[in-house]
Amino acid sequence: MSPLYGAYTPGAPNQGNNPFIILEGISGIGKSTLARILTQRLEAGTLHTVPDFYMPWAPVMNANTRALPQFAFYLSGVLHASDIICGHLEHGPVVSDRYVSSVLAYHSAVHELDMAQVAKLLAPFRPYLCAPDRTFYLRCTDRTLRTRMAGKMDYTQDDHDMITVPGRLKRLRSNFDEVAAGDPTGVIIDTDDRTPGELADAITAHLTELSE
Repeated sequence: MSPLYGAYTPGAPNQGNNPFIILEGISGIGKSTLARILTQRLEAGTLHTVPDFYMPWAPVMNANTRALPQFAFYLSGVLHASDIICGHLEHGPVVSDRYVSSVLAYHSAVHELDMAQVAKLLAPFRPYLCAPDRTFYLRCTDRTLRTRMAGKMDYTQDDHDMITVPGRLKRLRSNFDEVAAGDPTGVIIDTDDRTPGELADAITAHLTELSE
């Protein structure tokens, strides 16, 4: 039984056939570009998790707070993103650039925590979260990542730390692999030597099969 009730009750579940899909993976892998293409093709609503108006606070939280307040901040962002998604799904498909898996993978990697510990913190809030139909986990080699990061227009301190902090990129890759392996909605897509258009073709074909 969910511990959430009253004002904490989640929004109404999606009653239509509108798909909710998520793009996950390490920073720079191409999620945002792919999300834009899919949004156009599917005539979908779209958002980034955490929502845009949270983003100015993210560097402040990362630089000035300890692990638990940081977790609460990003958890708040995911909960609010879920509310937005529920609203969008009333009108059509939704494509989300990141969602719960990124909170698990990144928070664990940055603070060198066991992901099971982070998942346990998240567990009481799971009933609130809108469940995706498919989560596409994007992967690439270090060679491809270096090329894509070189052209990234919104390069952040988090991106810099991911590349330069010893062991962080390796932990992130391992964390996303672990989350994907345990995700019943998960589909792994290798992105090396594939254009965003080709990746969008693969995802839309998968969604077509899902709907049949």
